[in-house]
Amino acid sequence: MRRAMLATMAASMLGGCAAMDRIKNIGQQPPLSAVDNPTARPGYKPVQMPMPAAMPASYNPNSLWRNGSRAFFKDQRAHQIGDILTVKVNITDKANIANETQRSRTNNEDSGVENFFGKQKLPILGSALPTRLFTADSTSSSDGKGSVNRQEALQTNVAGVVTQVLPNGNLVIEGRQEIRVNFEIRELIVAGVVRPEDIESDNTIDSSKIAQARIAYGGRGQITDVQQPRYGQQVLDVILPF
Repeated sequence: MRRAMLATMAASMLGGCAAMDRIKNIGQQPPLSAVDNPTARPGYKPVQMPMPAAMPASYNPNSLWRNGSRAFFKDQRAHQIGDILTVKVNITDKANIANETQRSRTNNEDSGVENFFGKQKLPILGSALPTRLFTADSTSSSDGKGSVNRQEALQTNVAGVVTQVLPNGNLVIEGRQEIRVNFEIRELIVAGVVRPEDIESDNTIDSSKIAQARIAYGGRGQITDVQQPRYGQQVLDVILPF
C-alpha cells in the first residue's frame, strides 16, 4: 500500500508538470522536434550484431577491379555514415485465428464394509456397521474460447540516414518524419539494419528487407490528447487489483 501511494504521488507530480506544459501551450501549435543527430540522443546505443571474421582486401596485379567491389564505377547508393536512402514502408498484415478448448471430467469413489473382522456390529458401540464408509463424487468441466481478428495496412515512404556501418558492411539506418496538420502532428519512425545489396538502383529499399525493423506510426496533439485517458485514470488502472 505504501508503494502504491508513493507511485500515485509520483505520477501526480509528473502529471502536474505535464499539465503545466500543456497549459502553457494552450492555443499554440504543437512544436516539431528539432532535426538532430540520432547518435547524440539520450539513450542511443550502437547496434551490436554477430560479425564474421574480417577478410583483408586483395588486389590483382595490373587490374582496375578490386575483389569484393559491387560495381566498376562509383555506386550512388547509400553506403557510408551520413548517406540518405528512401525506405518504402509497405505493411499489409492480416491474421484471423480462432481456438477453442473443452475439457470435462467426472469421478466417483464409493467403498463399503459389510463386516468388521467377521462381526456385523461395531465393537463396544454395538451398533450396526454402515454399508458405506467412504463416498466421494467430483465433477469438473472447462470451456475456453479465443479469437484474433487483426488487419493492418500502412504504405508510405520515408527518408532515412545511415547512422552506423557494421564490420560486415551492413548499414544501420534510422528515419523520422513529422507532419503537422493544424494542431496534430503525425510521426513516422523507421529504424533497422539493411544489406547494401538490397538497396535498389534508385537508392530505395523495401521495409520487408530491413532486419530488426522498428516501425512506429502515431501522433501527438489535441486529437491524440482527447483520445487518451487522464493520467489519474491510468495510475488507477495500474495499481487497482480489481
